[in-house]
Amino acid sequence: MNDQDIVELYFARDEQAIAETDKKYGKLCMQVSVNILENKSDAEECVSDTYLKTWNSIPPTRPSSLCAFVCKIARNLSLNRLRDARREKRNRELTVSFEELEECIPMPDESVSELSYLLTAFLDGEGETDRVLFMGRYWFHCSVAQLATRMSLTPNAVSLRLYKTRERLRIYLNERGYHV
Repeated sequence: MNDQDIVELYFARDEQAIAETDKKYGKLCMQVSVNILENKSDAEECVSDTYLKTWNSIPPTRPSSLCAFVCKIARNLSLNRLRDARREKRNRELTVSFEELEECIPMPDESVSELSYLLTAFLDGEGETDRVLFMGRYWFHCSVAQLATRMSLTPNAVSLRLYKTRERLRIYLNERGYHV
């Protein structure tokens, strides 16, 4: 079943929409959540909560990409759960990935959507491997080792490619008025 058909099921308030969403994107949502939480049972709860939040959001929202929509919900719920569960104790891998990005992405004074647009434009100009590595590391919160295995690269090669991509991003944003 394609995404548009699934969205129409949500609009019709047909519970089959949840089953179809799970069938199509359940494993991806689970991976996103596990990468953040490092706990399968917490991740399963977040994925279940993702379906509830999706059900409550569609309608009125009509997402242009159902995959991105449910992954964003799963990611945000997982990050919230992590923050709540570990206020004192920090997840080192997640902290490292955010610290890496702080070197090249400033806190925006203006609209977050403008920075989001620039980031999307930058990634569109990157090669597929660098784009996949960047999204895997900073959106899906995969470890360098996971990315190395998935992309058949060494961990050092992944780290170097990520570093160079961050440097290109920093320069790209500086040229557009965003300074770190």
